[in-house]
Formats: sequence, structure tokens, C-alpha cells
Amino acid sequence: MREQKKCNSLTHPKRFIPCFLALALSIFTALPFCRSFDYGDALSKSLLYFEAQRSGHLPYGQRVRWRHHSGLNDGLEQGVDLVGGYYDAGDNVKFGLPMAYTITLLSWSVVEYGDEIAAAGEFDHALQAIKWGTDYFIKAHPHPHVGDGETDHLCWQRPEDMTTSRRAYKVDEENPGSEVAAETAAAMAAASIVFREVNPHYSHLLLEHAMQLFEFGEKFRGKYDESIEVVKGYYPSASGYKDELLWAALWLYKATDNLTYFNFAIQNGESFGGTTWAITEFSWDVKYAGLQLIAAMFPEEGKTEEEKQTLQQYRSKAEFYICACLNMNNSTNVKRTPAGLLYTRRWNNLQYVSNGMLLLTAYSDHLRLTNQMLYCDTGSIGPHEILLFVKSQIDYILGANPMGVSYLVGYGPSYPMRVHHRGASTIAYRDSKVFVGCMQGYHSWLGRQASNPNILVGALVGGPDFKDGFRDRRTNFAQLEACTYNTASLVGVFAKFNALEKDSSSPSDAPDIELKHV
Repeated sequence: MREQKKCNSLTHPKRFIPCFLALALSIFTALPFCRSFDYGDALSKSLLYFEAQRSGHLPYGQRVRWRHHSGLNDGLEQGVDLVGGYYDAGDNVKFGLPMAYTITLLSWSVVEYGDEIAAAGEFDHALQAIKWGTDYFIKAHPHPHVGDGETDHLCWQRPEDMTTSRRAYKVDEENPGSEVAAETAAAMAAASIVFREVNPHYSHLLLEHAMQLFEFGEKFRGKYDESIEVVKGYYPSASGYKDELLWAALWLYKATDNLTYFNFAIQNGESFGGTTWAITEFSWDVKYAGLQLIAAMFPEEGKTEEEKQTLQQYRSKAEFYICACLNMNNSTNVKRTPAGLLYTRRWNNLQYVSNGMLLLTAYSDHLRLTNQMLYCDTGSIGPHEILLFVKSQIDYILGANPMGVSYLVGYGPSYPMRVHHRGASTIAYRDSKVFVGCMQGYHSWLGRQASNPNILVGALVGGPDFKDGFRDRRTNFAQLEACTYNTASLVGVFAKFNALEKDSSSPSDAPDIELKHV
């Protein structure tokens, strides 16, 4: 379920014109096109998307006007208030694990690039996007998700018209769910860093919840999809819960400086796979590359020799992932399309690209600040070149691709018009309050050939296939469904590149890296 005009050279792959002159570019199988993009506009649109995914009573300042209040009775059957949070994709279910992961990525973007987001005038919107999720987590602790995926997918309705089950599922001591507990702990710990200065009381509240959730997830270990079997068809945990526990511990250490969490990651690094698993994807399920990279950026000063050795093992695995993206490992690398886009799998492939680019961007900055190089099997590479590769992937997303389409909805002159999304594909509630029934939505709206009546601005769809092909059909959910965690990681990356572009155009500032267009 989860898974048109520019330069003349776009339709002739052999005539692609590189947009930059750089060092050792033979590592790239394809170079960016002759394009310059408005990363500030992309940033603004990416944050707007989260307002379209809101569940609950929408605030007065809601900018996405085609959405209305929904899910106002969530939790009523269980006697708890579970109103709020986000719908994770084009359906009307609030899945706890991907929602928490979304908030972790959004918070990480602000932790790393808060100044750049603020300079673009989007800081308040970023905080609102995070807080819409964390407010819900405070309510939902410890309930992981609301809605029944099976009944929801039998209907095609606006969230404002939902008639499907809104049953809430929870994890507890008898029905453990370490993945969702630990990921929510990570999200709240990361968010506590974001709110530390702007709202200290709220930051402290988030941290209290994060610590309690981590303790629960660690003490009562178990896979959440075995306790809540309804998620198996949508968000099954293939990697298990050990990566989430390490991920949460590292975020709690970043938020608290409490050595208890650092020691947890050191002592369990090998047995939990943190220092042994070399992974080529980073996603809502598989957190290893992300946690390895966070550990790799911790300073070694003041650490024991054993701790230094473990951190170096984490770094080795983090750099394996980055080298795999750069096609610089001897054996295992991430596959690419003919035009150079990273390609992991058919279903919602762009999530792996966008999530990975946040890792590469953050690590590039770390290498630059510490005056280091990245050493891969086939050679060394500097932070400048890593950023240039990130740029090639981001520019592909924004339109520098053989299809000439921006996969970020609403950005540029050409983008997907038939996103697989119930609310966007159905007439807006403000324009027609006539109830749209369960099957009526299928017949009247899902199967329409016309464009969606509402533009899901800022949504990153699943994207092209392994040959760079793309079909803009609403039923093509592998390529046309967008998820919150697709876009969340782009917030930080867009902010970074927007700042670089602004610095490059300002004669009074000497940029850390200049991105030149030929």
C-alpha cells in the first residue's frame, strides 16, 4: 500500500548537461541537469503539507483550506481523548510508528538546521508541525494508533466523512510494542531539544514522556506487530525493535547528556546490531543507518578506550551506508536508475532517497566542521562532494529528471495531479458538505480521470520506477501515494540548500560551499 518543459536534453540521457564542476565526479553515475531550483519555496511547501495531514480540530490559522475538522471522536470508545495527530499517508488511519518517525525526522531537521529554517521565515511553521504530533503523543501515551486499516481501505472517503472503525489499539505489559514505544520516545526526546529554548516547560514535559516510554519499551520487550496484528499488512516490523531501542537511547543521550542512555548504546551496540549491521537503507522500519550516524558524530574526548572503540565501530557502519549511496563500496551499493536516482524498491522509493539525504547532509556538515574526509573502499571524498551528490538527488526530485516532473507536489510547472489521497482526490468539504459514502467515493472520485480537485502541496510521492518512468494515475499507489515521513526529512535538506544558495548570491558573505551552475 505504501509503496513536462525543461532543457532539450531531458529526453536524451546522453546529452545531459552537468550543473557543476567539481572534484572526482567519476563516482557519480549521473549528474544533475542544467537547472537551478528555489529551495526556499520547496521548504515552504514541504511544511505546508503537514497541515493537509492533520487530524482533529483544525486551528484558526490552518492554511490548507480544503481540509476541515475530522476524527473528533477518536478514543471515545475507549474513554480517552485521542483527537489529533496525523494521517500517515493517503488513508485515514493514524499509525503510531510512522507518525513518531515523522516527528523524529522533523525534529532532527530543526536540531541540525534550525537557523537556516528560521532565516527562510519558516521556523514557526516547523515548530507547529512538530507540536501537532507531540501534543498527540502526550495524549496517546501509551496508545500507538487509531483506526482500522482493514476497514479503512474498504472505503474511499474524505477524513471529514469517515464511517470506518476508529478503534484505538494500545501496547502494555501483556501486549508489548517496543518499536512504537521507543520510536515515540525518540520523537519526544528529539522534539525536547527543539523546544528547549523556545518553550522550556513543554520541552521538559516531552522529556519526561520520552524517558518513561523508553523505560517501558526496554523493560517489556516485544514486537509491536505481534501485539497489534492489524498493522502487519501496513507497517510490519521487519527489523525488530532493537534498532528502535538504540535509536531512542541515542536521542535521549543527545537530549539529556545522561550517561545511562549512552552506556545503553555502548553496551548493547554489538548484541543489538548497532555496531555489526551494515545497512543500505534508512526508513521508518530500519533505523540502523540513522542511529549509527548519530553515534558516529559524538565526540570521543573524555571517553574510555572501550567506548572509543565502540563509537568507531558505529562510525564504520554509518560510513558504509554513506559510501553505498555514493557507489563507493567494493561490493554492496545502493542501486540507481539510469538517470542516477537512488533506487531501493518499487513501493514508495523516494522515501529512501529523502530520508537518506538528511543523513548525508548532516554527516557532510560534521566532516566539514571537524575537518575530516570520508574514506570508502574505492577512495576518499570530502564534505563538498557529498553535498554535491545530495544536490543531484534533491534536484532530481524537484524536476531535473527524464520525465521533467517535480515529485514534490505543487512545486514547479509540472507535478503529479492525481495523488493517491482520499482527501485531495475528493471535493473539498468547504465546497460540498454533502456526505460522501464509503463506496460512493470509489465510484465518484477514485476512478476519475480528471486531476484531483485539491492540490496536496508539499507531498513527496513515491516517485519513478527503476527506469525513471512514471505514470500519473490515481490507482498507481506505488508511485502516487505520499507519506508524512517522505517529506519530513526534506525540511532540513531544503533549508540547508536554500541557505547555501543565499550565501552564494551574497557578495558580503563567504559561503562554506559554493554550488555553481554552469
